[in-house]
Amino acid sequence: MEILISLLFVCMGVIIAAILTKESSVKRKYKVWGLMLILVIAPFLSFSLGLIYAILEQNGWAAVLMFILFPILFLIGLIILLMGIFRKDAIDNG
Repeated sequence: MEILISLLFVCMGVIIAAILTKESSVKRKYKVWGLMLILVIAPFLSFSLGLIYAILEQNGWAAVLMFILFPILFLIGLIILLMGIFRKDAIDNG
């Protein structure tokens, strides 16, 4: 049950991010997706994937995978967020 709830949070985060970034600038898209990845997707996705892997392996220690996945996804989200913060908007001269 915990796995389904965490996957539900991931799906809700993706849907909310998609709604918030519809018809917006590239800079805003990077910011929203970076924050969603850091706050919603990284913790819940790493939790659910860690538990699924532990159940498949029938070993509780296999859930340590979530401690490996979370920092990786967090850093990817941080990079995307920083790209959105420091990216310069294109100037249309035409």
